[in-house]
Parts: sequence; C-alpha cells; structure tokens
Amino acid sequence: MNRLVLVPLIIALAPVAALAQTPHGSHAKPPAPPPAPHAGHDMSTMTMAPSPAPAPPTPDPHAGHDMSTMTMAPSPAPAPPTPDPHAGHDMSAMTMAPSPAPAPPTPDPHAGHDMSTMTMAPSPAPASPAADPHAGHDMSAMAMGPPDVPTSADSPGRSPQAPVPATALTGPAHAADLIFGAADMAASRRGLVVENGDIHTTAVLIDRLEAGIGDGADTWHWDAQGWSGGDINRFWWKSEGEGEFGGTLEAVEIQALYSRAVTPFWNLQAGVRQDLRHAGADTTHLVLGVQGLARHWWEVDATAFLSTDGDLTARAGAEYDQRITQRLILQPRLEIKASASDIPELETGAGLSSVTAGLRLRYEIRKEFAPYLGVEWHRALGNTADYVEARGGAVGDTRFIIGLKAWF
Repeated sequence: MNRLVLVPLIIALAPVAALAQTPHGSHAKPPAPPPAPHAGHDMSTMTMAPSPAPAPPTPDPHAGHDMSTMTMAPSPAPAPPTPDPHAGHDMSAMTMAPSPAPAPPTPDPHAGHDMSTMTMAPSPAPASPAADPHAGHDMSAMAMGPPDVPTSADSPGRSPQAPVPATALTGPAHAADLIFGAADMAASRRGLVVENGDIHTTAVLIDRLEAGIGDGADTWHWDAQGWSGGDINRFWWKSEGEGEFGGTLEAVEIQALYSRAVTPFWNLQAGVRQDLRHAGADTTHLVLGVQGLARHWWEVDATAFLSTDGDLTARAGAEYDQRITQRLILQPRLEIKASASDIPELETGAGLSSVTAGLRLRYEIRKEFAPYLGVEWHRALGNTADYVEARGGAVGDTRFIIGLKAWF
C-alpha cells in the first residue's frame, strides 16, 4: 500500500485504539481514596481509654421556689431583618467562580511499615511526693501566737509597746496654758465644772406614807428622806414617825447628815439624829452609816447611833423592787434593830431587839405617784419582848397596810 495512504489512516485510528484499551471507555477514572493513617498497624493489643464520666447536671437555681405569682416579662419584638445589599441588582449575567480543588491528603509517614514487632514503651512512674520536713516531730507543745498587730493588750506574741517619751511629761498639765495663759484657763475650767460637771440636784422621797390595820389599835406611819447637792457631796435628811388614829403622836425621828459618795453605788453618811417622844424622853444621837445599792439591786440602809446617854444602837433595812409589769411592782422589805445594852425607858433590850418583814404591791400611776397595798409582820425579840410583855403589850402582830409612795 502506498505509504502516503497508511500514515493518515494510522493517525485516524489511534484514538479508537486508546478507547479500546480503557475498561470504562469514555468514563473518567475517580481519584484513588487516601490511604488510612494507621494502615498496616497491628492494633489488637491496644486498649481503648474509658470515656470520661458525664458532668453532673447543673442544679436549677429556682428549684423549690414558688413562682406561681410571678409574671413573665413580654418577649422583646424580633429585630427587623437585615436588608439584602444586593436587592434589586440584576445578577443574571454574573458567573460563579469555580470552587478551588481540595488539597491532596497528607501521606501517612508509616504507610507500608511493618510495626507488628514494635513494643510500646511503658509510661514513666509518677514522681514520689516530697517528704514532709516536719515528719516525726512532736509539735503538740507548740502554741500559735496571736497576730502581730498593734494593740494595747500586754499579751505574749504581740509587739511590745514603747514607753512614753520622757519629753511628753515635761510640759504643763494643760497644753492650752501655753497659748492663753494658766490663770485664764484655770478660770475657764472652773466655769466648765460648774456648768457641766458639778450639777446640783434636790429631791424629796416619801418612801412610806401608810396606815396599818391589825388586832390592836389602827396606826399610821411615815418614812421620808431627801437630799440636795452634787454627785459626790450632798446634804441628806431623813424623817420617820408613827402614831395611832384618834391618839397622839408617839415618836418622831429627824436626821441631818453629810453624805459622800465613796463608790458609784454607795454613800457614807454621818451627822446627828434627834428623837422627839410623847413620853418626854427626847434623845440626841451621833449617826454613822452607809446607804446604797447592793448586789441584785437590793437597796440597803445600815446605820449605827450613839446617844448622848451612851447608848449604842443599830438599825439595818433592805428592800427590793420586783417589777411584774411596767407599772405593777412587788416590794419585799426587811428591817432589823439591835442594841448594845438594855434601855428600859425605851423598852429596848440588849442584843437583837426586833425584826419587821413586809410585802407591798404598788401600782405606779406615774413614776412619781404610786399607791400600794401590803401586809407587814412585826416581832419583838429577847429582852425587848420581856419589856413589852411586862406592860401587857403584844410581842408580835400582823397588819394589813395601805399606803402611798411618791417623790418629787
């Protein structure tokens, strides 16, 4: 055959021959899948780590709350949609750029390696805990000191307080004397004491103004006192007397005393006492006693008397206000009398001469005005009882009393 005819024929049949050799003809061959990263590895001896436990559910902060009365706030109105920036644009003539081809997968560096003979290295052992530097030491006798902070308490463990500088005590007692003069400041301090510190008060207290009803004659009695002065020094007076209804005044006692506060709750009192009696046996006494507030709020008045005749007697009384309500008050009261010698004209024997106990229930209409009801028991003792019996009197008696307590 002519060579010029064979060459074009070979060129024309070459694509047909190529298609005959391809199993899928004109179909494109898909790309081969990427090899697995652990292909060829022996993983039969490997164990899967356990999945972590799921976290506990968060407790409801409103669990157990009664929310039936709560009103729900209205949901906010939805935001208007964002306008499309390309709305109204003719995009029919635009062509989409083709997506970039995916990057080829990274080849497995261990692909085709035989790793069946490889052994896994054991995990390193955890580091041992650091040894306690105080292990084995006996620390039971050690005491932790208080914090090292400035304080006036003189306690161990705290910073010592520096002594007062010597120059702090070299100046005048009052620094203002250096500016205004000592004489002017002394006069100013005296005026300050008079106006603010040395306040004078005057009071009158009618402790008992009462009538007694008993087996014998009905009696009346008063017991009053008062003072005038400051907190430390006062003039104090006391008065007491008794008699029978329809009869004469039997005895009156008046005391004039100087009183000085020796502690915040106790006063030391000294002065004179004058007795006025219907029988004519008037007597003058020197007085020394104490008056104040004892423990548990007992009001105590204890006094010793020395008469111009040389007779030494004593008297002590105590009373307590038990508040039942803001206005109703129950007051127990006890009084004891004693004498160092027999005094026949006063029907008083040596030793413990008499005891009187009473119970009064008062109602404070106002703090300054309180009527009361009560009962009182009296008993003569020792030689005093003998004197009373010798004249035909009663050694003891019980009386119902009605009275008034007031002060101003």
